Amino acid sequence: MTEPGSMRAVLLLEDGRAFQGRSWGAVGQTTGEAVFATGMTGYQETLTDPSYAGQIVVMTSPHIGNTGINDQDNESSQVWVAGFVVRDPALAPSHYESRASLEGHLLAQGIVGIRDVDTRALTRHLRDRGAMRVGIFSGPVAQSPIDDLLAIVVATPSMVGANLTDVVSTTDPYLVPAIGPHRGVIAAIDLGIKAMTPQRLSERGLDVHVLPASTSAHQMLEVGVDGVFFSNGPGDPATADHVVGLLQSALSSRRPTFGICFGHQMLGRALGFDTYKLTFGHRGINQPVQDLVTKKVAITAHNHGFAVDAPIGPPVDTPYGRVEVSHVCLNDNVVEGLRCLDVPAFSVQYHPEAAAGPHDADGLFDDFVRLIEENR
Repeated sequence: MTEPGSMRAVLLLEDGRAFQGRSWGAVGQTTGEAVFATGMTGYQETLTDPSYAGQIVVMTSPHIGNTGINDQDNESSQVWVAGFVVRDPALAPSHYESRASLEGHLLAQGIVGIRDVDTRALTRHLRDRGAMRVGIFSGPVAQSPIDDLLAIVVATPSMVGANLTDVVSTTDPYLVPAIGPHRGVIAAIDLGIKAMTPQRLSERGLDVHVLPASTSAHQMLEVGVDGVFFSNGPGDPATADHVVGLLQSALSSRRPTFGICFGHQMLGRALGFDTYKLTFGHRGINQPVQDLVTKKVAITAHNHGFAVDAPIGPPVDTPYGRVEVSHVCLNDNVVEGLRCLDVPAFSVQYHPEAAAGPHDADGLFDDFVRLIEENR
């Protein structure tokens, strides 16, 4: 019997560029949006992050899988990436917490991957041309004519216009209880929430009621008596009108509000700003962000392909009072944070829970708790 890793595989971008490799994980075909992630560690968190739904992730670090898969680092109950691309996977895991190999984990969840790809050349191509649709084909299907495979790739729906919130959101509410002294009760709207996020909030004494994205404004405000949190998530923010309505209800009620990633984009839309697609997005755990007030720079974890189009500079007027851009990315000046000056709300485009990633932004959860206490 032929081992899966010895089968020919091909990665084909929608612009026609092809990369040859070998199958890794499940054998077959998959399509999605090609994006690259720059983290040298944290691949298990990346795989299980719902924000990667519909995307084929290219790991820029060449050696992936050496610590295997453990029972602690999953950010959700399943692998969400549409496909996985690596250059040089570890032959065997070596870590005392490892319970399975990375390839075995991909096989068990039916995730089609490809190895032995020149990921540096692929990343440079995506950086220059932008994120685009891609397919991975392995086994018998990889023998098909390139034109036939390309037709499959270009028929894949674009991430622009993709509404994935209801796909990744929980169907049933659940509670993550406060740890230590009790400091409040909040509603967390699950737009693709990572498990570490309610954990970080609960560690600060908050009862966190995680609610589906389809919840009503009445239920959200009834449950989130002290504050409302809007999570990360995948898809085009221009499609999530219901969530924008939830955020506007929170602002109108002056309920302390904190949004991250997709939740940041929802705050931007609720305030009247547009969103737009980035050329290749920000993904990884080494993105420099500057606080425009303190001038402090934090190294942060990102995973977003869209951004808020808000003016950087003096505060601007919105239907909910004055708002200012609070943070920017130093690589490209993309808006990375918003601060409302007349209602208790703020947001950042990155991941303060940092799973995986640096902990420079961890204090934002403390800022949220202070906002709750100041507005009680």
